[in-house]
Formats: sequence, structure tokens, C-alpha cells
Amino acid sequence: MPDLDLNLLVALHALLETNSVTQAAERLNTSPPAMSRTLGRLRRVYGDPLLVRAGRQLVPTPRALELRFEVSALVEQGRALLAKPDTVDPAALVRGFALHVDDAVLPELAARLLTEVRAQAPGVTLRFVPGDTAASANALRDGSIDVQVGVIAQADPQTRVERVRGDRLIGVAAPRHPLVTERVTVAAYAAAAHISISARGIARGPIDDRLALHGRTRRVVATVPDLTTALLAVRSGAAVCPAPAVVAATALPALGLCSFEIPLPLPEVTISLAWHPRNTPDPAHAWLRTLVRTVLAASDPVTGTPPGGKIVRVPSG
Repeated sequence: MPDLDLNLLVALHALLETNSVTQAAERLNTSPPAMSRTLGRLRRVYGDPLLVRAGRQLVPTPRALELRFEVSALVEQGRALLAKPDTVDPAALVRGFALHVDDAVLPELAARLLTEVRAQAPGVTLRFVPGDTAASANALRDGSIDVQVGVIAQADPQTRVERVRGDRLIGVAAPRHPLVTERVTVAAYAAAAHISISARGIARGPIDDRLALHGRTRRVVATVPDLTTALLAVRSGAAVCPAPAVVAATALPALGLCSFEIPLPLPEVTISLAWHPRNTPDPAHAWLRTLVRTVLAASDPVTGTPPGGKIVRVPSG
């Protein structure tokens, strides 16, 4: 194939990620006119305009959207093949990392991850940034955050998502609440006042689906955006809320709250780690991913040690 030019794939990758000739040129250290000419070549190769003007912006055509994932995967595989098999010395690493961690995981992860980073890589700084899951997909793509940790139901097709561990939901109530002091039945659980947790303000969830199988509904008296708010509200004794078992084990004693088993077969709470493929071969990024995995696995309610247990060092990768 004498006319095969793999650099066209690299250029197409940059164009489809940025939707901008200027930004793609900056990423590839070339000039906008040169990148514009490359876009012209790509249009002739594919017989499609790929990017078209919409007001003051360029937007991808349906054909470009079809190509985006495959081109991204090919370019990242090529980079991985050409990358040197390098390692990193955490003790000599000077770098900052931005992380978006779900509220349901943050209390468990932040302190232990910071402790490990201070011990292994004192030159590394961590920045925990707010944001919802949808925004995190874009932030991973544009480099605003390095990793996302938590329950990731939907992700950008380009994002690497790796299951780290499973968790389960338990009920949380004030010490003298009937669901703590008395036998918990489906009827008693459904009759309680409930606080729902949803960053998007959605009150209904898997608990409601399981109750419906028993012909019952619950009364959601409030919907709050995060677990911390829910736990503080539960302290009043007027309502109950669900919480991941691992987080509850560390947070409930400090808040003076109690847990109880929810009398329903609920689906697993899957905790995942996500990052953009361009960071896969980066040794420093690989070290951070390994450290996050290790911290979370040490708290696995099934296979790991309880919170506060010893963390076993795992080689970066």
C-alpha cells in the first residue's frame, strides 16, 4: 500500500476530538493552514466532509461520529506500541493529578489515598474536583481531570472503564428508629419516610423497583444531591436513607448513626475507575491508577480487608 499515510489517522483523531482545525493544529504542533489541507485530504479519502460549519463552530458529520471511536482506538494502540517500556519512581515524581470521585466513595478513598501518596510520592498533589458523571466524561476527554472513580453507569465510548470492586446498599437510620430497634420487614421498610440520593434530582431507583415486586411503594420525603447531605438529614430521626456498606462502616460511627439490612435483593453497587486512553501508557498515570485500585480493593466488602486495614503495595501498571 504505497499511498498509505498513517499520519492521516493521527490528524483525524485530533480533529474529531477537538472539532477544531486550530486546536488540532496546536495539538500536533503544526499550522492551521497545514491542518486545513490535511482535512481536505481526509475529506477526499472518505468522500465525506467529516466536519462542517455550524455557526462559528465545526460539528462532526454522522460518518465522522462513526469513525471517532475506531480512530481513537487505533491511534492509542499505535502510541502504546511505540512507547518505551518505561517505569516511574514515585519518590522522584513531581506532578499534580485531578480526580472526580463520587460522593459515595470520596469519604473512604480521599484520606487513605492521600496517606499513601504522602508516603510514596511526596512531590505529588491531588485535587478532588466536583462534577457529575456526564461532565466527567467530557473532562476526561479534554484533560480537565485525570481519573474518575465511582458508579459509572454511562461513559463516553472513548473512555476506559474498569470495574474495581463491588459494594452493596444498606439502610441508615438514627439509633432509636424502629428499623434499628425492631425487626425489619418489607412492610416496615416501605412504610418509613425515605430520603433519596440523586445528583439529578430523581427520586425513584432500584429500591422502588424491588418494592413494586412486593406491591408496595415508599414515601420519599426528600431528594438530596449527595450522600453527605442525606446522612446529616437522617440524624434528625425523621427518615432513613440507603448508603454503600463500606462508606457506612467508616462514616456512621462518627455521625452517631446505625445501619440495618434492607429486606430486598438489590443489585450490586459497582465501583469503577475511568480514564482517557491517551493516558494508558503514561507511567505516572499508571502508578496513580494502581494506587487507587489498591486502596479501594483493600476495602472490598467481599475480598478485601476492612477500612483501616493494611494496604499491600502493588507494582504500577
